[in-house]
Amino acid sequence: MNQIDATCIIGEGVELGVGNKILPYTIIYGPTKIGDNNIIGPHTVIGTPGQDTRNPRYDSSQAKIEIGNNNIIREFTAIQKPCYSAITKIGNNVHLMQSVHIPHDAILQDDVVITPMCVLAGLTTILKGATLGLGATIHQYTVIGHYALISMGSPVTKNVKPFSIYIQNKKLRVNQYAIKKYGFDTFKKEIEAYVLNDEFPESPEIVTIINEYTALHIKSKRAQYQ
Repeated sequence: MNQIDATCIIGEGVELGVGNKILPYTIIYGPTKIGDNNIIGPHTVIGTPGQDTRNPRYDSSQAKIEIGNNNIIREFTAIQKPCYSAITKIGNNVHLMQSVHIPHDAILQDDVVITPMCVLAGLTTILKGATLGLGATIHQYTVIGHYALISMGSPVTKNVKPFSIYIQNKKLRVNQYAIKKYGFDTFKKEIEAYVLNDEFPESPEIVTIINEYTALHIKSKRAQYQ
């Protein structure tokens, strides 16, 4: 069963799993697929067309959004349909705080945290365990690496390495908090060498993470912070 407030508008083509709480005045347009045990709203809007200046009136009727399980999507957040790819997608255990803008064609992997008033531009990718600080703004096509941290108020115009902390106009630091929180203590020296000195790791667990990020970094054709 789902708990859906009487003031919500749930459009055609919306698929809901079980255990979801859809709070007052939330609007969800289809085609949108939502998993289980999510908390959404109040005053959240999911499924409006992407805000694309090249084609602002494009036909989004078949453009899909997919949201996984155990997410919290707080008040006044907007999640928009894709323009250029098959889907706008949010994984599992994602926490979107108040007034977050998720744009067209965005991909958010599991365990992402985006704090209040953050704005993402289109075609951005936020990888597993990354956190965006208060009021951060992310340029289109940008890739934020696994377990990275973006400091509050930072404009991000380049890609950000996994396990790093980005503070505007400063060299990258190592996200020691994420290393401890997510159980990477065994690989601490390898991670530090990668973030600070670009030394490629040896452990398969870290190699897999770096390879996934690197492939997306190359595909994005964007520069990278050092």
